Amino acid sequence: MPEQLPHNAGHAKTNFRLDEVDRKILSLLQEDASLSLDQIADRVGASKTPVWNRIRKLREAGVIRRQVAILDPEALGLEACFFVLIRTSEHDKAWAARFLKALRERPEVIEAHRLAGDIDYILKVQVRNARAYDRFYQSLIGEVKIHNVTALLSMEEIKATTALPIPDVAR
Repeated sequence: MPEQLPHNAGHAKTNFRLDEVDRKILSLLQEDASLSLDQIADRVGASKTPVWNRIRKLREAGVIRRQVAILDPEALGLEACFFVLIRTSEHDKAWAARFLKALRERPEVIEAHRLAGDIDYILKVQVRNARAYDRFYQSLIGEVKIHNVTALLSMEEIKATTALPIPDVAR
């Protein structure tokens, strides 16, 4: 499994001013990144070369991080989605390094966020069933000391998108 980089890895933080054509290109790519350059150019009303140059600049600026295929978890037999709330009494660098390593080594963790407030971390874990979640849980707590874990089973996905709202200026 390839290591995921931080959101801005390899890219300097810059303000990138988007015009209407850039926003159209980004909207199209968020909807279907497999569109051909011809299709994108046709839909935004521009020729291929300027559209390609815009896409290249959006990549170089870090606005477009990567292009991926979105898989259907149920088609892969991954029917259980758990949101895992984690509280820790450990906050030193060594613990954090072990915890992050443990998360990165587990492909069933599809999102992980460090939070402000009473909960330290939230994980999104996609597995086959409750037994598979329990194996994940037992493995994680066997590797990293965790003060409290609360697992919430998603009964129904109401909305899921990877498409971001596109403002006039990306920061």
